[in-house]
Amino acid sequence: MSKILIIEDDHEIAEIERDYLELDGMEVETAYDGLSGLDTALSGKYDLILLNLMLPGMDGFSVCKRLREKLGVPILM
Repeated sequence: MSKILIIEDDHEIAEIERDYLELDGMEVETAYDGLSGLDTALSGKYDLILLNLMLPGMDGFSVCKRLREKLGVPILM
C-alpha cells in the first residue's frame, strides 16, 4: 500500500484528495500548514507528497527545498 502525505491548507481540497486516494487503497496523512507538513514529511516514510504552494507558516517552495535536502521522495506541487 502506498503512503501519501497531503500538505494543503484548504481543508475541503485536502479532504477531496484524501477521499479519492483512499478509494484507490492508499494510506493518506494530511498536514494543513508548511511547518507541520515539513515536520510530518521528515518524520515519516512516504511514497509521494502532494504539496500546495501557498501555505501558512512556510510556503510550498521553501518546504520543497528543505525536503530535497534530506529526502528523495517524489513531490507533486
